[in-house]
Amino acid sequence: MNPPLALVDVDPLETREWLEALEAVTTVEGRSRAHYLIDQLTDFDASRHGDLHGRVTTPYINTIDKDRQPAYPGDIDIEQRLNAYIRWNAMVMVLRAGKHSNVGGHIATYQSAAVLYDVGFNHFFRGRTETFGGDMVYIQGHSAPGIYGRAYLEGRITEAQLDNFRREAGRDGLSSYPHPRLMPDFWQFPTVSMGLGPLTAAYQARFMRYLEYRGLLEHQGRKVWAFLGDGEMDQPESLAAISVAGRERLDNLIFIVNCNLQRLDGPVRGNSKIVQELEGTFRAAGWNVIKVLWGSGWDDLLKRDTSGLLRQRMMECVDGEYQTFKSQNGAYVREHFFGKYPELLELVAHLSDDEIWALTRGGHDPEKVYAAYAQAVSTEGRPTVVLVKTVKGFGMGEAGEGQNINHQLKKMSADAVRAFRDRFSLPVPDDQLEEMPYMKPAPDSEESRYFAQRRATLGGYVPSRSRQVAPLTVPPLSAFATQLKDSGERGVSTTMSFVRILTTLLKDPNLGKLVIPIVPDESRTFGMEGLFRQIGIHSYMGQLYTPQDAGQLSYYKEAKDGQILQEGINESGAICSWIAAGTAYSNHGLPTIPFYIFYSMFGLQRVGDLAWAASDARTRGFLLGATSGRTTLMGEGLQHDDGHSHVLSSVIPNCVSYDPTFAYELAVIIQDGLRRMYAEQEDIYYYITLLNENYPNPALPEGSEAGILKGLYLLRDSQKQDAVSKQDSKPHVQLMGSGSILREVIAASELLEQDFGISSDVWSATSLTELRRDGMAAERWNMLHSEEEPRLPYIQQCLQNRAGPVVVATDYMKIIGDQIRPFINDRRFISLGTDGFGRSDTRESLREFFEVDRHFVALAAIKVLADEGHLPRTKIREAILRYNIDPEKIDPVTI
Repeated sequence: MNPPLALVDVDPLETREWLEALEAVTTVEGRSRAHYLIDQLTDFDASRHGDLHGRVTTPYINTIDKDRQPAYPGDIDIEQRLNAYIRWNAMVMVLRAGKHSNVGGHIATYQSAAVLYDVGFNHFFRGRTETFGGDMVYIQGHSAPGIYGRAYLEGRITEAQLDNFRREAGRDGLSSYPHPRLMPDFWQFPTVSMGLGPLTAAYQARFMRYLEYRGLLEHQGRKVWAFLGDGEMDQPESLAAISVAGRERLDNLIFIVNCNLQRLDGPVRGNSKIVQELEGTFRAAGWNVIKVLWGSGWDDLLKRDTSGLLRQRMMECVDGEYQTFKSQNGAYVREHFFGKYPELLELVAHLSDDEIWALTRGGHDPEKVYAAYAQAVSTEGRPTVVLVKTVKGFGMGEAGEGQNINHQLKKMSADAVRAFRDRFSLPVPDDQLEEMPYMKPAPDSEESRYFAQRRATLGGYVPSRSRQVAPLTVPPLSAFATQLKDSGERGVSTTMSFVRILTTLLKDPNLGKLVIPIVPDESRTFGMEGLFRQIGIHSYMGQLYTPQDAGQLSYYKEAKDGQILQEGINESGAICSWIAAGTAYSNHGLPTIPFYIFYSMFGLQRVGDLAWAASDARTRGFLLGATSGRTTLMGEGLQHDDGHSHVLSSVIPNCVSYDPTFAYELAVIIQDGLRRMYAEQEDIYYYITLLNENYPNPALPEGSEAGILKGLYLLRDSQKQDAVSKQDSKPHVQLMGSGSILREVIAASELLEQDFGISSDVWSATSLTELRRDGMAAERWNMLHSEEEPRLPYIQQCLQNRAGPVVVATDYMKIIGDQIRPFINDRRFISLGTDGFGRSDTRESLREFFEVDRHFVALAAIKVLADEGHLPRTKIREAILRYNIDPEKIDPVTI
């Protein structure tokens, strides 16, 4: 057992003397001197006795007491009436949706956070204007109904849309949660995959500073606000970036954590205090922490609490008790909270049970929330987190206030709806309660004028997403001429080819400054160290030291205006920077071009949820999976060998995936990607795998560009090669490969001709995923247009006048090749791939082990030809013996 450390004041007089001494120093010499002395005492104690305990929390009361609270600048009465309208709309939208279509929704989260949002919208969240970029607000996903309820008052959303909440298939509906993909003019950031909001918000703030340091964006004091839930903070991603924000002093970042003490099925911390836990975590990371725990009704009680028992009782109660209190009534609170100590019962003796019940938590008091926000926006030199205590389901009464079931609550009884109306004094007649009409103030009312004036003062609407940005001038393919030429005998990896393409882009007069190279911690692994000196590594502090390699040509150079974002061993942070850069066209009106290169195994596998969120956010940019494939990375083994990243990328609808083999393929793909994303402004992004294997690269075959982009082009044409011979009499096969295994396919083609007299066409399958998507599109069109000329999938067009079965080989799981199986008509088909766990060995051994080397490709070709009757089946055994293949070798999938 580990009981909490309890320190009892055994000498209150001595304590008072110390406090008076500290106050005297503060008065005469300032707070900085007082804190210096406190630190000296702590250091002295630690040096003599070791650390007893480190206190990083403050008492369980509001950080800003009433005496330091600024005057509230708004009309609270009007704001409360508007707040009631929005609450009502948020609630009835969900109830009506459940009644009409049973699609449901969430009610309780927004009801707990309504004041937190309203104070922000009325006084702090600045919209985008012609001269100001606007604040960025990450809305907690489950609060979406309240944001729609506000947008209805603003005239941005109609009643019909509200009634189509969560009904988007063929309707003008509203997304369940913040989804820019589905509502591209409204939502800015996808946040409902919990934990991704805080992580991406922190890196969004950091990227904004990066742009400012580089002179690409004017410093305007814009803020990034992120609304989070206390239960959400258990996600590792939620706290993953707070050290970055603290270390880099991101005072443009504000987290609002709605501590309603309840997650989906029960208390967040039933046996302790989530507010104190989070305070310690954020404070230790260098954040300014503001606690908003108690409403104004508690101010007088705290002032009269001369014994300190009320503060002590507030600290004694664990969150599970606080949740129980708010599910009961005033009499229960009197007995079980104040009743522990006679002095506290005396303290509230003048209050009725109803008055005790009316003592609100800080998050439901606009004056307390405003004070916290005002301090947050004025804090310099560090980020701020506001920990706000609320009640989940506030205002829902017995239908769900403070109850474990309220997160799932999608229905309320007629009595509960009536009680909600009465509690917030809403002008809904009894005879309309069953209908549950949407409410807004009359157009010429005081409330409407006030509502419009507040947004006019703060600028444009929030949230609101912009799609307008000027297209970029993309360099022609000829700009990458070096990569289009034959490399001769010199071996070059596609990773090195990428670095050369990147270097060309960095020198481009139109695009150079907009290119954002992003790496986790492997620039040298990828051969990018030459960029260190050329464009520098971004650091908000510059470089305060002489690097160890200062005497070398490519020394480690950090600079405030450095262009490379080197994120350390931090794939999640790196992809968040990539998302921020890839959405800068919308958030900043600046179309930056991010290239994030990473170890392919630690890319989509590790950050798959973020890759999906990037798609939702309409991110544009390039993901480069380096050292890709199950067999190309020698000696590293199971947790480093990637045989499935193309499977993962294939499930993201707007991710365009390629597995190029040669430099010219890579150049064609990147140049066209630039065109599509930055000239045509398609909301897509690219996943391109790169290899660390060096081999000679041929020149760009004439006329192959379109096929490279479609996913398949003819690399070796047996009909041309065998024009003199009687080619038609030979058995014939279609061989396809991608990435590193294409070279094995080419070698297999030569073996088949040399050893068995089999001719073959060799195809470079740059994107089997794109071929599948093209095939599915043709199938769908044909089904829906049965009376018109059928469309042929592109792969059928390629194979239309070519005989023979098809063998596909890649360095990925067989399912990658299997993607095209439905679109080759009745041809026999074999897909070779690297299913199973990766392992350490040489490339040659691994390719033999996974059965994707030239010998297995040749064997597969002979097998399908024999199955079709074009070869005697004895040729299969002959090939097995010739290539020394063990028929009894263990299946790599089973090991």
